[in-house]
Amino acid sequence: MRNAGRQLSASPVLIGAVTVLLVIVAVFISYNANQGLPFVPTYKLNADVLNAAKLVPGNEVRAGGFRVGSVEGITVVRRQINGQERSIAQLELKLDKDIEPLSVDTKVGVRPRSALGLKYVELLPGRSERTFEDGATIPLRNATPPAPELEDVLSTFGPRTREDAQKALLGFGDAFAGRGADINETIRQLRPFLVHLTPVMRNLSSPRSELRNLIPALGAAAAEVAPVAEVQAQLLSDLGDTFAALNRNPEALQDTIAQTPPTLEAATASFRVQTPFLARFADVSRRLQPGVAELPTALPLINGALAAGVPAFEQTPELSDDLQDLFEALESLSEAPDTLVALKDLRRAVQVSKPALVHVAPYQTVCNYLVYFFNPLGTHLSETVPGGTQERIKAKLVDLTQVNTLGTTESKRPVDVPSNEDPNEGAVQALHAQPYGPAIDSKGRADCQTGQTGYPNRLVADPRWPAAPAGPNFKGGGSHVVVDSNTPGLAGGTYKSRQLGIKSLKDVP
Repeated sequence: MRNAGRQLSASPVLIGAVTVLLVIVAVFISYNANQGLPFVPTYKLNADVLNAAKLVPGNEVRAGGFRVGSVEGITVVRRQINGQERSIAQLELKLDKDIEPLSVDTKVGVRPRSALGLKYVELLPGRSERTFEDGATIPLRNATPPAPELEDVLSTFGPRTREDAQKALLGFGDAFAGRGADINETIRQLRPFLVHLTPVMRNLSSPRSELRNLIPALGAAAAEVAPVAEVQAQLLSDLGDTFAALNRNPEALQDTIAQTPPTLEAATASFRVQTPFLARFADVSRRLQPGVAELPTALPLINGALAAGVPAFEQTPELSDDLQDLFEALESLSEAPDTLVALKDLRRAVQVSKPALVHVAPYQTVCNYLVYFFNPLGTHLSETVPGGTQERIKAKLVDLTQVNTLGTTESKRPVDVPSNEDPNEGAVQALHAQPYGPAIDSKGRADCQTGQTGYPNRLVADPRWPAAPAGPNFKGGGSHVVVDSNTPGLAGGTYKSRQLGIKSLKDVP
């Protein structure tokens, strides 16, 4: 056993291979942390919330402080809220199977994860015996109020705290500005290392390496250390002090390295009590074999990418100088007394205008109604008078002899023409328009009824105004009036939206 330990410690290639593999696996896990591990079954749910609160696909989903999934997508849906149809956000959640199934009284909310605006979805499991099936939707009534935004938090700080935050931001800028050359040199030195990495990766891809159990073991290790995250943070801080102490005494570090081989021999002797861990590590190695087999093909591409990136990193010092000027300008802006007031006014303006913009957006983006309003305005409201003024407003020249006209303010029913008169002859006025028509249907498809050509002869969803004979007390007919604002079926887009290929709200660029 001792000879085997000496042989292991005397093989720098194998030691280097194991080290590089651990680094690659750690990077792989970090990169895919938001999307979850491949080939792992998930529990998918949808959740309705009033406001997505700056969530983006890939944000975490947590329950009890632990990560249980991620946000796969965010869409806009229409729901009935207090008797009115409104647009809300629907979150597509991809959850771990361990949390399945969730009770139907589970609460869902959006919470901030950091002071820089990163968000996550919080699940508060309920106690009901009924549960959500895979693919179900958590209703809006289960959503909790959103957490305060960053600007709300910043406004609670006193002047001294804000000044300290400005100084910290300036310090970070100076730190990055002085490290550009060192970063470039590090990348340049990595190129020879990656060139000679091929034989190491070949050894790791061998079936005899038995590294298939590495990912499950790392996942179990991460789950074990998660409860002591604060202790680990303190550990890293203490390690910084330790390394600083080692740097002050290089001779002691050399003596430590000299004593490393005997220490490795003692560690090898302890392997016999580490058999369970080694067995799982071998299983991880076997599972990693397909991925490691692709590394010889991928490494040349990585080397080429690094070679192409070196010239770009040479411009980093100049960029750092520009960043320093930017941070100085940002500091001046933050010190200005009007900045906080302007931010508050801007937030208020956004809050006030958002509902109107959400309502008006489909009418303009899908149907282009702003153009359809101004283009025929002159045609519908005025006409030329021979021998008189250039124009007159027809809306003011109502027929005073007609009962229940457009100018009669005390009318209690829609304007109409008596059943015994032809609305196409004479000076009678008839209401043919369909006001308050939709722009899209409940699925977001184009239904631009305003702007289309022609009027239906009669479209009454609830015929409250039946035809009545003409007479001195005539108050309205029903022969020609249109009282339903929504014509059945889809009218489609207007000329411009069809020209641009906009068939629904999702097609708006």
